[in-house]
Amino acid sequence: MTGTIDTSRVSGTSRTPGTPGGFWASWADTLPAPGPEHTVESPKDPAEAAVRLARAGLGGEYVVYERGGTWIYAAGPAATVTLDAGRITARCGSRTVARPLGEAPLEQIADALAHLPHQDWRVYGWAAFELAHLLHPGTGDTGHAPLLHLMLPSTEVALTPGEARIRTADPEHLSLMVKALAGPTGQLGRPLPDAEELLRAGEDQYREAVARTVADIGAGRLDKAVLSRPLPLPAPTDLDLTATYLAGRRANTPARSFLLDLGGWRAAGFSPETVVEVEAGTRRVSTQPLAGTRALGPRPEENARLRADLLGDPKEVHEHALSVRLAVEELAGICRRGTVVVEEFMTVRERGSVQHLASRATGHLADDRSPWEAFAALFPAITATGCPKPEALRTISRYESEPRGLYAGAVFTADADGSLDAALVLRTVFQRDGRSWLRAGAGVMGQSTPEREWEETCEKLRSVAPHLRGGPDAPPVEPR
Repeated sequence: MTGTIDTSRVSGTSRTPGTPGGFWASWADTLPAPGPEHTVESPKDPAEAAVRLARAGLGGEYVVYERGGTWIYAAGPAATVTLDAGRITARCGSRTVARPLGEAPLEQIADALAHLPHQDWRVYGWAAFELAHLLHPGTGDTGHAPLLHLMLPSTEVALTPGEARIRTADPEHLSLMVKALAGPTGQLGRPLPDAEELLRAGEDQYREAVARTVADIGAGRLDKAVLSRPLPLPAPTDLDLTATYLAGRRANTPARSFLLDLGGWRAAGFSPETVVEVEAGTRRVSTQPLAGTRALGPRPEENARLRADLLGDPKEVHEHALSVRLAVEELAGICRRGTVVVEEFMTVRERGSVQHLASRATGHLADDRSPWEAFAALFPAITATGCPKPEALRTISRYESEPRGLYAGAVFTADADGSLDAALVLRTVFQRDGRSWLRAGAGVMGQSTPEREWEETCEKLRSVAPHLRGGPDAPPVEPR
């Protein structure tokens, strides 16, 4: 069974940034210009420096995004762009401009950003999983909440060991940032209840959903679906996301990490893979499917045994190969003919409490395709949906108990030069509307058993659950 890619909602004509005219022509005319860059001393641990800035609360909403040994702290929305099921809304200062969605909603996003008045902008944001139902019509309900939200920050700080490079449009922020970086990190709270007791909620419902999906696969409806389960944290948790992020980052080995308070979502995550990376200049596009899982613990001998078991397990190898095949097909739809290759195939990557089969597929973006079309073609990640993707999305809609929201969506950055970097939102703790929760999933194949897929979700949750931290003065919280 071969996956199909619906391009009807992602195609469109890209406009060269800076071209005058168009619907979005004046929406950001009042945007303040960023100031010069200042380099100051910073803690040797960039994650700790980022937490100090996040706790200082400068600029209100913020995103921390780790990539390639650099942590970026971006705060203070100078402009925002939001997409929901019906419209795109752009805001800058007191000006708000809205436009109904057309046939290529992500190209409308690109068009709005192209009218930003400064030539070296970078935006930060998130995409909810339900954006998939807009890009693949007929696969599920988009809901009424925002599906994608972007922020152009007034302040950015690039953090590397011992150094911070600060650029801000608000002169008052500079001295406050320097003070926050030089001050103490503060108390990092106390561990929340025993992780193992928290992991076992909802076992019967999840196993039943896996069994039904295995039956659907046996009936020929699809090849694979990734089913997830939410894990509500008992109230009141008084969860400290900044302390959780720092504790979790010290224990994890993510491809990307992030900490954010943006557009109604608060989250701390340790992403095992990227959905899509687009490089400026070369227009190289890559995606990094990880599928196939075994536990990773403190005993090297047991880890080596599980690694060998993973590499030799027919179900895990089949699941991974399907994911790579669909990644290649999706890249082929947006890349120049003959450029799509599998650069890395079925190696093993260690990610926190688990080890995964990992591959990387790459290509070079076609001349008539934009980075946002690459994002649309590869979102949501195959490894968080299944294949064929449309039927996997329908299966998820049938059998999961609630919308995923940010889970299995993306946290990402996009630049004026055409680069884009999107992290898959897994191994994450979420807060929204007074709730706190975790979520994890497993890839269901025809060879799957409910018992094994359930245990896989527990293995993945151990990347986050033991590192949850409450406020230092919070009362003890008993698991339910």
